[in-house]
Amino acid sequence: METFKVVETFVSINGEGKKAGRLAMFIRLKGCNLNCSYCDTTWANKRNAKCELLTAPQIVERIKEAGVELVTLTGGEPLLDENVSELIGSILMMPKVEIEIETNGSVPIKYYKERDNRLTMTMDYKLPSSNMEESMCLENMEYLKPWDVVKFVIGSREDLNRAKEIIERFSLCQKAIVYFSPVFGKIEPEEIVEFMKENKLNKVRFQIQIHKVVWDPDKTGV
Repeated sequence: METFKVVETFVSINGEGKKAGRLAMFIRLKGCNLNCSYCDTTWANKRNAKCELLTAPQIVERIKEAGVELVTLTGGEPLLDENVSELIGSILMMPKVEIEIETNGSVPIKYYKERDNRLTMTMDYKLPSSNMEESMCLENMEYLKPWDVVKFVIGSREDLNRAKEIIERFSLCQKAIVYFSPVFGKIEPEEIVEFMKENKLNKVRFQIQIHKVVWDPDKTGV
């Protein structure tokens, strides 16, 4: 049976996206193919990061023990694991459980296009300040579902202008739910809101990472 490299599991509130504020069981898988300038989980991406090797049934058992109906599969980049479909399928076999996959936008999501609407993709589009925009998989824009999320993490005015360009180019607000989120400590939230007002971005939603308000911004496992 296949195993997954799990660096941590914990229950907390979901800090961002359309499920923000809800209790969630977080399952963080090891490893990432990007190196974003503002990454707050670099420790989970290192080769020597400590992890448990857990099977899908073992992970499902932890979810059952937690008694939480929302699962957030994150990383790192969870879709890098070639067996992740097995894990997703096992989780979705649980009645009432929803699953959100936090993906960095560089890995194809088309393999999940015919999916249960209990599965939500929360997909980043990496903007210039991330230094990773060239890694974006643009074909992913074709496979978004109306219940999916596209998240723009913004650290500069250049990022804002680029996000607007991408939204218009791919008609993103007609395909999915779109969020602007500030890089913590890099841009004033007010600047983002003013940009939204100036450009009449009526269907874009602004958010702040709730967990960085409730707890210390550098605290892990929350």
